[in-house]
Amino acid sequence: MPHDEQFAIIDSFPLPVCQFARAHRCRRFRAEAAFGKDTLVRQTFYGLRVHVRLEWPGVITRFGVAPANVHELAVVPALAEQTTGTLVGDRNYWSPTPTTTAEWRRHSVELLAPYRSAKRDPHPRWSARLSRVRYRIDTVFGQLVDRCAVKRVWARDLWHLSNRLLRKVLMHTLAILLTVDLGNPPLHLAQVVAS
Repeated sequence: MPHDEQFAIIDSFPLPVCQFARAHRCRRFRAEAAFGKDTLVRQTFYGLRVHVRLEWPGVITRFGVAPANVHELAVVPALAEQTTGTLVGDRNYWSPTPTTTAEWRRHSVELLAPYRSAKRDPHPRWSARLSRVRYRIDTVFGQLVDRCAVKRVWARDLWHLSNRLLRKVLMHTLAILLTVDLGNPPLHLAQVVAS
């Protein structure tokens, strides 16, 4: 599968394990799940968060599952393990401390993210350019949610959930491989069905 190992995009999406009203009675993932914020629908949810590393042009190379209340910067070491190059994230990955930036550079990883606050951003054009590149991962998340129903959680333990997520990622990777093999752009998965 053709992909660039030196350039990747990282982000996460929420994975609710039950409806919010049932969260206090829910027994699924009792030890792993937590309350977190879904910024897309601007609501609190109970569940997990799936963190993904996407290498250009759209191949998922790493993913991990964490409780919903774990900050995204805490999961970056697992996503960047044994890799080098540039990682692009959204505003949640912006780190104000120079020690964090120096630590990443020691591991040959450069983490790029727009400034934390869009209103006070000192470089709005640079942030807009980063955001345009980062939209590729939103396309992949949309495909996983719409075509693979990845947010439908029927598993009752972490092993079965991880196995299901792994199958969905494998299916997405094979669809990209078939799309490229047919001579189409990598993320135009609908053209595989039409061919």
